[in-house]
Amino acid sequence: MAGTGPRSRRREVLDVLRAASGPLGVAETAERLGVHPNTVRFHLEALVDEGAVEPRVQERSGPGRPRTVYTPRPGMDRGGIRNYRLLAQMLLGRLAATGSDARSAAMEAGRAWGRSLGEAPPSQRQPAAGESAARLVGLLDELGFAPEPESGSEGEGRDGPGAVPSRIRLRHCPFLELAEEHGQLVCPLHLALMQGALTEMRAPLTVTDLEPFVEPDVCVAHLAPVPQ
Repeated sequence: MAGTGPRSRRREVLDVLRAASGPLGVAETAERLGVHPNTVRFHLEALVDEGAVEPRVQERSGPGRPRTVYTPRPGMDRGGIRNYRLLAQMLLGRLAATGSDARSAAMEAGRAWGRSLGEAPPSQRQPAAGESAARLVGLLDELGFAPEPESGSEGEGRDGPGAVPSRIRLRHCPFLELAEEHGQLVCPLHLALMQGALTEMRAPLTVTDLEPFVEPDVCVAHLAPVPQ
């Protein structure tokens, strides 16, 4: 076969194993592909690591050491191409087509996901505002928003020493292209996600507003105490 890239060659190795009537060794697979056994061995090891191929030790009927043979695992190829962005575009497009209820539906979904991502304190104790803000910043960082808190107040208030941010600058959007296309849904969803997470944390803070693209590379989330 003509020389191809690593991923294409790996696909060829897997196709040979799938077409075989039983497990194949390195030499047999290489012979069917017309390539060097070391090339096949490299790709077989990669396919084993990906979970697409299962190695087995096969005892010989006569003298000689056992040999390793390979057989494809049943199921879809997990090393193939993914296109979650297309799925997100389809779902957002369908949601946008619902009209005036689209924003509220997006925010409802965001709050639900925020509650699932937030972690409630181990007791009924309400965490301090600074602690809650720090946990929200940590969550946003894990999600890929590159958050930068901006201190709003300092001192020995009920939250103890340290600063409580009044704003969080978000320097990266993990859904940038979708936000540019469907900002009327994606941005409210992000806002509600933060609100839901803080609610689950029993935080004395909430996110009151999310300003998208106040600068070309920055969105800003505004924090404020929860109304009593």
